[in-house]
Amino acid sequence: MKTKVLIIEDNEQNMYMLSYLLESENYEVIQAYSGPEGIDMAKNIKPDIILLDIQLPEMDGYAVAQKLREAEKLKEIPIIAVTSYAMPGDKDKAIESGATGYIEKPINPDTFISEMKSFLPTELS
Repeated sequence: MKTKVLIIEDNEQNMYMLSYLLESENYEVIQAYSGPEGIDMAKNIKPDIILLDIQLPEMDGYAVAQKLREAEKLKEIPIIAVTSYAMPGDKDKAIESGATGYIEKPINPDTFISEMKSFLPTELS
């Protein structure tokens, strides 16, 4: 059974790159282009991992992470913030809002999968 990854990302190019990298490593990819859509999909699908952009329309990634953590059945799912927000304090803010890990954009295609796996429980990595 493939590991299900929900990507919440509004940028088409970033979505394509992440999806391509994950699918080439045999992950099942589910795509959401906004925070509310991602929250609904997470509740319905219960993915194994969530990759979350912070700069989203309608609702930023910090608010999305908080909402995801409020849902009992989603509390244990790793949420990895994948964001261009790289100022001092941005990583801490992402973690405080509920993210498990933080990866800066632009992502490095050669190391992204191993970076992502570093935040996952052993059974998913």
